[in-house]
Amino acid sequence: MSIETSSQGILAIIAIMALVTLATRWGGPFLMSYVTINPRIESFINTMASSVLIAILTPMAITGDIGARAALGTTAVLMLVLHKPLPSIAAGIAAAAAARYFF
Repeated sequence: MSIETSSQGILAIIAIMALVTLATRWGGPFLMSYVTINPRIESFINTMASSVLIAILTPMAITGDIGARAALGTTAVLMLVLHKPLPSIAAGIAAAAAARYFF
């Protein structure tokens, strides 16, 4: 399947992407309205977010450059010390920028 990359094709791609986004954003809560939330389901939902985050960060930690590793290390250490995500993420971004600038 191919779509022309003219102005009409680009608008069609944007419209399709918007519909898919809406379907996934509205479909999840709609389907979950039929599920009874018991402790087992709640535990699954809580751990699912962590597993997705680990799946994204692990390849970056292994194959990433010095900036990625500096950001991950700084963010992890500060999160353990401060227990506040925003300053930890800001420091991680600053560490990545410094590492890429100086190395």
